[in-house]
Amino acid sequence: MISKNSIEKDYISRINLILKHIENNLDSELSLDSLSGLALYSPFHFHRIFKAIIGETLRAYIIRKRIEKTVSVLLHKRHVSITELSLQYGFNSNSSFTRAFKKFYGMSPSEFQKKNPNKFSKIRKAESKNGQENLISEKYICNINNHLNWIKMNANIEIKEIPELKFASITHFGIHGVEDVFNRLVKWANAEGLIKNPETKMARIFHDSFKITDPDKVRMSICVLTNKSFSLKEDIDTGTIKSSKCIVGRFEITTNDFEKSWSSLFIWMNENSYKKAEEPPFEIYHNDFREHIENKCIVDLHIPIE
Repeated sequence: MISKNSIEKDYISRINLILKHIENNLDSELSLDSLSGLALYSPFHFHRIFKAIIGETLRAYIIRKRIEKTVSVLLHKRHVSITELSLQYGFNSNSSFTRAFKKFYGMSPSEFQKKNPNKFSKIRKAESKNGQENLISEKYICNINNHLNWIKMNANIEIKEIPELKFASITHFGIHGVEDVFNRLVKWANAEGLIKNPETKMARIFHDSFKITDPDKVRMSICVLTNKSFSLKEDIDTGTIKSSKCIVGRFEITTNDFEKSWSSLFIWMNENSYKKAEEPPFEIYHNDFREHIENKCIVDLHIPIE
């Protein structure tokens, strides 16, 4: 007889497969029938399982991911056609896209495009036409300078070619419970004999941006980087970080400094005219912060670039 625990593990494994498929095919048709077929479940059963595990219906999840993808495009491409963008990501009219967009961000796509703070991508080129805009520019420039000064004092930054990295991982949503997931993964990796290998590192991959996605819905992979073979158990998934050129910032920071470190590294990227690639950013840890005399993490933050 198959145990309830085994069935739940199978559910998680198949939903992870679907999440990856959705992420890679947001500009394609993503119907309930096609996705349930890919998961090898009936549409009714798959819909129930998806909502139970993810906390959103399949339709709501796909719409949110498509909207977030369009935001990512708008942030990095100021002159993109909003109509073309809406059609590319599955909205059959500009009005339906605008309604869905406003539901998430409280403004239309065109308003978002105009207010996009990335128009000050170079602080030396920030321009103003009246006093109000000048005040906004000054605050923005001050914030940029604070981050750049902070990163100069707290990080060593290099441009590196990162080889392909294989990993075992647990998928996690949101900012709460991350440490528990790391502990579960370490316990599993210890049982597999992976932690004893000096080349094994813990890592975290961010599949969503905190600038775009609600913090409680950010999807991340908590990882063990390893080239050793292992048996898949519980909700352990497997994957690969593609080889890429990366901005790599080495930090020695407390857990409270991660947000500022990431923000500063992205600002450094913009100020030095690098462009982020499609691959997700990730962290690689070089110690257990609980064993550090000041409870600090020695960590490399990676931004894949074109």
